[in-house]
Amino acid sequence: MLTSQRKQHILSVLRRDGNVVAKSLSEELGLSEDTIRRDLRELAGEGLLLRVHGGALPLAAAEADFAGRQQLAPDEKVAIGRAAARLVKPGQVVFIDGGTTAVQLARHLPANLRATVVTHSPSVAVELASHAGIEVVLVGGRLFRHSMVAVGSAAMAAISRIHADTYFMGVTGVHAEAGLTTGDLEEAEIKRALMGSAAETVVMASSEKIGAASAWVVNPVASAGTLLVSPQAPAAALVPLRRAGLAILRSDDADGGKAADTAGRASELPGAR
Repeated sequence: MLTSQRKQHILSVLRRDGNVVAKSLSEELGLSEDTIRRDLRELAGEGLLLRVHGGALPLAAAEADFAGRQQLAPDEKVAIGRAAARLVKPGQVVFIDGGTTAVQLARHLPANLRATVVTHSPSVAVELASHAGIEVVLVGGRLFRHSMVAVGSAAMAAISRIHADTYFMGVTGVHAEAGLTTGDLEEAEIKRALMGSAAETVVMASSEKIGAASAWVVNPVASAGTLLVSPQAPAAALVPLRRAGLAILRSDDADGGKAADTAGRASELPGAR
């Protein structure tokens, strides 16, 4: 088998199974593990997968900058943001992450809602500037322009002094084994701190993020209570996430008031503190 054919086979297995294991591939193809690892290194260098110990995972497609991400799955993000907005209850204190889906959440908060939004995203804060009922607390720090969010020690210190009811989280990858991931070290630290300061976490993820992974791990998937997805989310990729302990809530179900689905049965979405 030619190198190009072998690489195409690796990518095909990755799409089919959601991961590749170097040892299994070497046995299947009758080649050394060194050969397979070299192929994986080259494919990773081309931005086609993420190497992990013993194999590889799909690389998250959402590592473009903020402007570029606005073009990724825009309809899904509107649906997810609108559904997430319905989960915010009067009087709550909520963290809203940075990112394009988070902006949609802010945009769809009901006009009569009275609540407090804490965010490290200037884009989210600006979106809420004209909402009379929302108290906006903007966390400061160094601006990470790629994602248009504040990061660094000042942001971490501010987050540590807040106790929120819910954290609406954005990520670049949600994978049962790799966890909740993002493309930057400092962003991962901020997201981890936000999770630690909230009573519950709702992860918002459009379909290209399901089953994918980025380099920096925020936390295991089970550390979040709920994954909010669109109806376009690949059903097969959601199965291992349910098994890992995530409750799956579809945006159309959230709009209709249905509960999150865990291992094939309905369950209550965790309530606010």
